[in-house]
Amino acid sequence: MNKTSQPPGSTRFSFARFLPLLLLAAGLVAFFASGLSSYLTLDALKENRETLRSLVQAHKAEAVLVFISAYIAVAALSLPVGVVLSVAGGFLFGSVFGAAWIVIGATIGATILFVVAKSALGEPLRQRFASQVKTMEEGFKANAFSYLLLLRLVPLFPFWLVNLAPAFLGVSITVFVATTFIGIIPGAFVFASIGNGLNALFDAGEQPDLSLLGLLARPDFYIPIAGLVVLSLIPIVYRAVAAKRVSNG
Repeated sequence: MNKTSQPPGSTRFSFARFLPLLLLAAGLVAFFASGLSSYLTLDALKENRETLRSLVQAHKAEAVLVFISAYIAVAALSLPVGVVLSVAGGFLFGSVFGAAWIVIGATIGATILFVVAKSALGEPLRQRFASQVKTMEEGFKANAFSYLLLLRLVPLFPFWLVNLAPAFLGVSITVFVATTFIGIIPGAFVFASIGNGLNALFDAGEQPDLSLLGLLARPDFYIPIAGLVVLSLIPIVYRAVAAKRVSNG
């Protein structure tokens, strides 16, 4: 009887290796099974306003958990609905609490993707995005905390890429979680404020134009829209300053 053919703990190691992938798969199934994807448009928020608000009022704790779970899935799976879901958070929970649930969900979801990328399962991702990650390598080597916080505050690269690159470049999970949590607060608050503004218009009995031009025509959206403009201009200013320093150096 050969008891050494399978090392002790190999089953546990195998399970631990695939656990992050299982979590991603479970999140994907839960997200679409819940039917939340059908609500991730501004028009859907408008059409189902009373139902959604009634559900949130009647089941506040459950609504928060569902929203955070949905955001975890969106961030972990890099689904292209994060902006709409952020606006929905402000619509349902207000600017402050909406932003809080967004930050919590996005941080957990990003961390799940980070853990997957850091495991052996992340090797195909590492090869696929090697060139994009290479452009960030020097910044992480110089000061991982400051550079990752900058990437969160200044959207120089897509959110999903900023989740992957630190895992490939040896950043610790503590630094990743801390900088992600802090760095996404401003953007989360801006989008939640837009959602909260939509809620106020509906409370007033108005039927606003939910297109971008329609939002820009509303004075009560000027502050959050201005916030979005500032956020979008930061990368341009940053690159211009960096280029000037290089040319002067």
